[in-house]
Amino acid sequence: MSNYRMTISYDGRAFLGWQRHGNQPTVQYALEQAVEQVFNVRVPVRGSGRTDRGAHALGQVVSLQLPNGSEPEEIKNKLNDVLPVDVRIADVRNALPDFHACDSAIAKRYRYIIWNDSKLPAELDGRVWHIKEPLDLKAMNDACSIFVGEHDFASFATRPNFKQKSTRRTVIEAVITHELPTITFKISADGFLYKMVRNIVRAIVKAGEGRYTRDDLCRILDAKDRKASPGTAPASGLYLERVFYPEDQISETARGGTSQ
Repeated sequence: MSNYRMTISYDGRAFLGWQRHGNQPTVQYALEQAVEQVFNVRVPVRGSGRTDRGAHALGQVVSLQLPNGSEPEEIKNKLNDVLPVDVRIADVRNALPDFHACDSAIAKRYRYIIWNDSKLPAELDGRVWHIKEPLDLKAMNDACSIFVGEHDFASFATRPNFKQKSTRRTVIEAVITHELPTITFKISADGFLYKMVRNIVRAIVKAGEGRYTRDDLCRILDAKDRKASPGTAPASGLYLERVFYPEDQISETARGGTSQ
């Protein structure tokens, strides 16, 4: 058996999240079933991280063992032929024996998409967070810089001690871009706590609604207490965009903090 690294995308609307739950419709289960069907082997497919029910991926990375001699392009084509249309393998490559999609990762980037208009196109239902009332983009941009750098993000972790030794993380990038009615928030960090991105998005939107000031958000971050923070943004707008490994280069833009 040889080790392989795959990059996949998926539409989370059809799945109960990433992680396998018996024979329930999850992304991990769909991949493992496809591998068994094509290669007649039952192997675990390890993801770079779990995504919640209804969340999506543009660049989820997985690692798995397949029979020796399997060619990357052949693997991709054969698996895409049997996978549900909501899951697509974009890239397959040979990996070192000790490569692990989760344990080898050094950073991740998420994208969160808001549709800021009174009406939502039907095709975007479940793919964005639909907010009908206009948001203050300047206030949201100003809020982003609060989160850049190394901080204790306990206030933004739904379960602060969920399999984590520390709630300190370093955010490399936090930016808002927009082409209304689409507002996109991107965040890159060396790691994320449980529901951290969705919780940060909810706080930033509160600023955009005029309900929080920048000082309010600073106090929430400093509190290191989830009870001090607002709720959680819907999973529908969340996309795992990219996973970084030691051989990858995180762009200078990503290291530069906020931008308009």
